[in-house]
Amino acid sequence: MARNRRQLSGPGITFLFLALLLHFYSGKGDLQLNYYSESCPRAEEIIKQQVVNLYHKHGNTAVSWIRNLFHDCMVKSCDASLLLETARGVESEKLSSRSFGMRNFKYIDTIKKAVESECPQTVSCADIVVLSARDGFELLGGPYIEMKTGRRDSKESYTTVVEDSIPNHNDSMSLVLSRFQSIGIDAEGTVALLGAHSVGRVHCVNVVNRLYPTVDPTLDPEYAEYLKRRCPSPEPDPKAVQYARNDLETPMVLDNMYYRNILSHKGLLLVDQQLVSDPTTSPFVEKMADDNGYFHDQFSRALLLLSENNPLTGDDGEIRKDCRYVNV
Repeated sequence: MARNRRQLSGPGITFLFLALLLHFYSGKGDLQLNYYSESCPRAEEIIKQQVVNLYHKHGNTAVSWIRNLFHDCMVKSCDASLLLETARGVESEKLSSRSFGMRNFKYIDTIKKAVESECPQTVSCADIVVLSARDGFELLGGPYIEMKTGRRDSKESYTTVVEDSIPNHNDSMSLVLSRFQSIGIDAEGTVALLGAHSVGRVHCVNVVNRLYPTVDPTLDPEYAEYLKRRCPSPEPDPKAVQYARNDLETPMVLDNMYYRNILSHKGLLLVDQQLVSDPTTSPFVEKMADDNGYFHDQFSRALLLLSENNPLTGDDGEIRKDCRYVNV
């Protein structure tokens, strides 16, 4: 008996202590794969089903889900602060000029209601933002990405720092790179994430600076004429439906056609053209233009890093009942 006691007080106790320590550091306070496996086993399945249904009804929702993740996670944290409306002392981040053109927020409510009907106040809006982006990427032709969950929702918005966090389409490439670097995404990942411009469309408000009063000489002349037909006024109405598609050949496929286009001087935004001209980013542009698989790999890696930026976990934040408002 004495011998057994000595064994338990030595290596056995040490092993038990290390096991408990490991459990503590890998517990519910961290993001993890299949976080809802016990609390809401069908959570990811329900979200994907809703994303697919919405895609078949409104194909552009898949683009919106990816943009939601970018705008939410670049600002402070992946915490669904983006979704908050102006109410109860909160000023919505949607009011920022950086949010111009964003839409389909109402369909986040559709997804949330479907999840709430099975698991009330269990799945965060922040995780819905991330998982819908993942599933949207797959619907747009990308590979499936394993993503961790367990995020919680912010009780506040960060309107005052949105413009200091999200790069603008007219910013210098060095500033764009520094914004991404601040959250741990390198130049290669930045080039990949900007490949999201392969899908969707851009309002003329953000294009006309390259067309008027004179055409940007870096634009392909024939392409510039097409853009001027799409955007005939140097002062377009922000509320009018005046858009140009990012990619005319595969407009709803997130592929490397974007890089081929900008190498041919057919990028819509100034930031697109700067990817080609900047020596830090241009080698990655050429590599992604040559290899769609490489682009998808780098986009997946960067999207994963973005999705895990400073999340609220454990006892921080809350699980909102309604993604638009903090809980009362």
